[in-house]
Amino acid sequence: MADATLLAVRNLRVEYASSRSLFGKPTKPVRILDGFNLDLRTGETLAVVGESGCGKTTLANCIARFIPAAGGEVVFEGLDVLPLTGLALKAYRRNMQMVFQNPVSSLNPRLRVSAIVSEPLETHTSLDSSARQARALELLAETGLEASFIDRYPHELSGGQAQRVALARALALNPRLLLLDEPTSALDVSVQAQILNLLQRLQADHRLTYMVISHSLGLVQHISDRIAVLYLGELVELGPRGSVFATPAHPYTRALFAATPVPDPRRRRNYVALEGAVPSAANPPPGCRFQTRCPHAMERCRIENPALRRVSADHVAACHLLGDTHIDDKEIKP
Repeated sequence: MADATLLAVRNLRVEYASSRSLFGKPTKPVRILDGFNLDLRTGETLAVVGESGCGKTTLANCIARFIPAAGGEVVFEGLDVLPLTGLALKAYRRNMQMVFQNPVSSLNPRLRVSAIVSEPLETHTSLDSSARQARALELLAETGLEASFIDRYPHELSGGQAQRVALARALALNPRLLLLDEPTSALDVSVQAQILNLLQRLQADHRLTYMVISHSLGLVQHISDRIAVLYLGELVELGPRGSVFATPAHPYTRALFAATPVPDPRRRRNYVALEGAVPSAANPPPGCRFQTRCPHAMERCRIENPALRRVSADHVAACHLLGDTHIDDKEIKP
């Protein structure tokens, strides 16, 4: 895995306009991401995990330019893509593709598989119809589908087959970055394993870089190189897969791991019960955003938002509990 940075998110801010008050005055916008920073290295698989509503999919949609940012930068190969329009934006999207959570609903129900897979080629290349059809057949074969699937409609596909078609469409333009939003959550367990193995093979064959959005820590442990943990729009922990799983440093990360079911009745886990609900993104608490649910919260947590501190090589976490132990207190960027 190379160390060169393919994508750098810097001070990203994404907010949604909220509804108006009873008297017609606009209320405070809901800020989903606020001053968010993250790097994605060439050739790696970075998993982004966290509870629903923490900003995972918003991050991917902003990188893909499906939703606007209120501030910050998304730098892809040295170029900030947020201001891009027209042909420049079109060129960026050749190198970045997104695979959505529900494979069937992400496919146009009125188009056959041949048109779905070749549509990016029609938009971005000058290939004629016969060349596009040939390329579509190649992509289907590469994703494990027979040529007979070329004339089917999405409703004639199983979940796993639809996800393979979605992957074939995403690979049509030979992108460098794939954003995978819960790529296996809508699939049966046996099919999930097939798709994961396919993703790993495609990454090796095409030297792809993945950002995987997921709730499944089992998937993350199987496929990721690094793990980024989000809570209420902030990065609370980032590190190599082995280090994060072996020594989770943030109380929220430990709670996520403890809540994961273990498929062995002989093994016991000490579950960490988090009291209360996730605070509103429109009115987050001062200081550490996790302090309203953290069993270790101190007075300092209610006043000062913790910076990222180094846990070990390439492993950082944002928690005041780390300040006076073996952790280097120096603030660092992810």
